[in-house]
Formats: sequence, C-alpha cells, structure tokens
Amino acid sequence: MTEAYGLSIPDQLSEVCTPARCAVVIYDMQRGIIPQIAAGPAIVLLCRKLLEAARAGGYRVFFTRHFFLPNAVAGVGQLRRAMVWQRKKKPEETKPFFLQGSPLWEIVPELAPREGEVIIDKITMSAFEGTFLNLAMRDAHLDCFVIAGIALEVGIGPTVRHGLDLNLCPVLVTDACGSKTPDAREQTMATLRETGEVLASPSADVMSAMRAH
Repeated sequence: MTEAYGLSIPDQLSEVCTPARCAVVIYDMQRGIIPQIAAGPAIVLLCRKLLEAARAGGYRVFFTRHFFLPNAVAGVGQLRRAMVWQRKKKPEETKPFFLQGSPLWEIVPELAPREGEVIIDKITMSAFEGTFLNLAMRDAHLDCFVIAGIALEVGIGPTVRHGLDLNLCPVLVTDACGSKTPDAREQTMATLRETGEVLASPSADVMSAMRAH
C-alpha cells in the first residue's frame, strides 16, 4: 500500500480485495445469455465459487441483468444493434432478445441473489451507464470492484473501462469471464492490459485475496 497526501493507494491484489473498499459484480449471468457461449456452465461454476467467497467475507454483492426495450419504444442505438446482431435490414424485422420480466431475463438459479444483495437492471453495456451502481459504491466508500460473468468483449470490457474513467480500481477475474470466441477474448484482454491499470487475475488468486481479510 502506498501512502500519500492522506490517502492509501492500493497496488496489490490483497490490498484491493478487502470488504471495506471492494464490491463484487456478477455481470449478466442470465438464462438468455449463458447458453450463447460454449463455456457458459464453467463460468456459472466459477461465479458461484466467487459468490461463496464474497458472502463468507462480507463483501457487498451486485448483480447486473440486461434487458431489451420493446421495439415500439426502443431508440436508435438498440434498433441499430438489433439489426446488426440479427442481420436484418429493417428494424421491424428484429425482435428483442429478451424483455424485462421474461424467463430469459432471469439470473440462473445457481447464482440466485440472496437477501441483502442487489440486482441492477440495465439496457446498456457498461454497468455504470444509466444505473445507480456508481452512486451505491461511492456512498459505501467503495473504490474497487471485482467483476466476473458474461461476456468479456460485449459488456465486461466496457464496464471495466468505464470504471477506470470513474477512478475506480477494477479487478477482472480472468477465468470467470466468458467470451464468444478465443479471438474476441484475446483482443479485449489485450486492450485492457494495455491500460496498465486493470488487475487481471484468475479466480483462485482473487478468492485467496478475498479470504485473507
């Protein structure tokens, strides 16, 4: 830990992963998302172990949950994304992947949130955009977060970069973040490594650091 100007600046995983300054974010582990990647079941298992460590250590836990607005009220961004992802030429030909309240929107039972844990619904890729996550963390004096879930290249990467812009310290659990393809994973990891600010470690190391407090 570096001490300067009355501040304690963490530079080691063990200094970041403390319940006094670090939240745990489980990103979009939903029924409609997990089957989209081959490693989905393995990511569920690792997220469950991470949750067990977080609960045992008294960490604040946040889940994110994505949904799509009905086309009739969706904006340009969602409709354009739907056209690209679904390979359609007209917005009217697209369908929302899953709507709020639908079965595919739910978090999988293996990772069901418990009392005292928070679900953040969003229509954005970054978990900080248009949500209360930043405010909730700041109000609890948290300046770091551990993140795991699906998918690294779609939403976790943007969340990590956004977190850096908010002057938070992100911890990426490398083996507990799923990707559609190995190439997509490596491209995203290379971009995040380039910043030099992201702590990227496997789940065993992260959970060991969490349990040390």
